[in-house]
Amino acid sequence: MKILLVNKFLYPKGGTETYLFRLGDLLKRQGHQVEYFGMADQRNLVGNSAEEEVSAIDFSTGIRKNWSAPLRVIYCREARRKLYRVLETFQPDVVHFNNIQYHLTPSVLLAVRDYRRKYSASLRVLSTAHDYQLICPNHSLLDSKGECCERCLNRSPVHCLRRKCVKNSYLKSLLAVIDAVVWKCSKAYDELDYIICPSEFMKNKLECDKRFRGKCIVLHNFIEKETDQPIEKEDYVLEFGHLSEEKGTLTVLEAAKMLPDIPFVFAGFGPAEVEINKVNNAKFVGFLSGKELENLIRKARMTLVPSLWHENCPYSILESQMLGTVVLGSRMGGIPELLRYSEAGLLFEAGNADDLAEKIERLWKDEDLQKRLIAKGRIPLESSESYYNSLMKLYGGQHEML
Repeated sequence: MKILLVNKFLYPKGGTETYLFRLGDLLKRQGHQVEYFGMADQRNLVGNSAEEEVSAIDFSTGIRKNWSAPLRVIYCREARRKLYRVLETFQPDVVHFNNIQYHLTPSVLLAVRDYRRKYSASLRVLSTAHDYQLICPNHSLLDSKGECCERCLNRSPVHCLRRKCVKNSYLKSLLAVIDAVVWKCSKAYDELDYIICPSEFMKNKLECDKRFRGKCIVLHNFIEKETDQPIEKEDYVLEFGHLSEEKGTLTVLEAAKMLPDIPFVFAGFGPAEVEINKVNNAKFVGFLSGKELENLIRKARMTLVPSLWHENCPYSILESQMLGTVVLGSRMGGIPELLRYSEAGLLFEAGNADDLAEKIERLWKDEDLQKRLIAKGRIPLESSESYYNSLMKLYGGQHEML
């Protein structure tokens, strides 16, 4: 089978790209031919036989300094044209979309529509929902104050503008609202046969919009099972990844102050680094990856996923569990599903530093509880084998068999 994976970034950047490359490797191991389409970048690891990629655009310089950005974030003619060329050259059986918003835009879905109409192709088209972009202009179900918000669900996205939900900016929020309205009216998303939701929570939210009902299929992100091996634990609690207020890092720091005898380690990047350095028993070790990060996770007494927003299916939980480390997570989004409602980890109330501190102390002192939770966590909700089998049914149009 020939499979085209589409994502705006084609280099390691975040959880979406982790999924993209793991999926590509899984498909290639099973004998499928895999190509990729995305944005040009010197860090790209993959590409396609047509040698097509969309010109890079950097939004970090600000919209006012980048005059083409307001048009480009909504409709990208170049992306539509170049993806069409890739489709003609590669002639895939399946196109599997991931994150396309703003850099590629849903224009790429129109390329699929053009290709299907010209060639009457029995092309199967899927998307994996990594965030809430399909139903929330801010993509995270958060407003400008960082509070959970569902005002736009299956209603007018104008609330995003009123509350300046995107970067606390009227201009950026306006563009996000225009983007949502344009692509809702275009019916471009009708081209999707299925939407893979990495959590039941995600599925329930997407199906608030009648456009997506009947298309959403739950498949939790898969992870390769690690060989069970004993590891000497060291005395520290770990949070890794994006370190920010919405990720709950400030809640962790408040809990750390209540537990001065317990060392806290933070690895990654984000604006909370400044606050971390103000806490005596907190240590920031910078951005780590590969074996260095893996060893840090393995040796931790526990890892924390304290998000204040509705996480979907964070790899930080899956990776910790497979490496034999207990996870404490907030009761947000898909986190409780991965922790099997406390059978494979402990849950606490998001933003409640007292509750978090109590759970950390309890787990720190109870080694038997740690061992029981580790054993539960080493059994993945979705193995690579089961994920592949389910995916092949979707690729073949047999979702009713899932």
